[in-house]
Amino acid sequence: MTGPHAEFEVASTGLLATVQDLGRPGHAHLGVPRSGGADLESFALANRLVGNLEDAACVEVTLGGFSARLHGTALVAVAGPTTVVRVDGREVGSHSAIALKNGQTLSVTAPRRGCRNYVSVRGGFAVAAELGSRSTDTLSGLGPAPLAVGDELPVGTLSSTWPAVMLAPPAPCPASPTVTLTVRLGPRADRLVAPDSLTAGAWVVNPASNRIGVRVDRPIDSTEPVVAQRDLPEIASEGVPLGGVQIPPSGQPVMFLADHPVTGGYPVVAVLTPSSLHLAAQLVAGDRVRFDLG
Repeated sequence: MTGPHAEFEVASTGLLATVQDLGRPGHAHLGVPRSGGADLESFALANRLVGNLEDAACVEVTLGGFSARLHGTALVAVAGPTTVVRVDGREVGSHSAIALKNGQTLSVTAPRRGCRNYVSVRGGFAVAAELGSRSTDTLSGLGPAPLAVGDELPVGTLSSTWPAVMLAPPAPCPASPTVTLTVRLGPRADRLVAPDSLTAGAWVVNPASNRIGVRVDRPIDSTEPVVAQRDLPEIASEGVPLGGVQIPPSGQPVMFLADHPVTGGYPVVAVLTPSSLHLAAQLVAGDRVRFDLG
């Protein structure tokens, strides 16, 4: 469905729009984070809907506001939280394959609830790769720069067989406004004064959150304390994992996402399970969170 030499011209980016694939695993010993899609479940679904290989690059759109005009023809899809997708101003729906004609403009609005949507195109976005990946790393600066108005995104050839399913209704919004994240105890859990202080009560997402990590604080009305550490010598900088829950001196947890640093000097007391990592990637400022020890 993708025509020869098809490309998209970025018309608007919203808060942040970046190109992402599966990232750069295996380079942590060089100080390079994995990066890649923050919500790999939504990323994979977007690629499946257009019949792409699993590592085809998509555009990760943060809180909507992205639009691009097509030169050529293409098959696209938008996955992630429920959102409004338009072609030339007409609503076409998300989570389904959409055939675009030459000159048409695709736009993605902010999701009703959630943070990141993924725009896929059959063949993938063929921007230049660094260290084997087309992902933008907002921490190290590797990969293409965040998208800007006027950028041209050529369409590549990383497609597979024609998709068997071209429609996947989005998951319904959860009934509870509080998101429950499952964690396993981390290597430094013994440094906590109260091991259950992380899982007691609710937390609220701090606006100072991004692709590097999600910061949470106690709600204003909370009677629960922050996470206190025992009076022990500081630890040396050590490796930190994707999904690690780190406790800085403030006692306010930080959950590491795709662009997290590979080392850190604050204790990692827990690690998000894989099934909770994509939930954390969709959190926005003001969301309430509970940690559950799995």
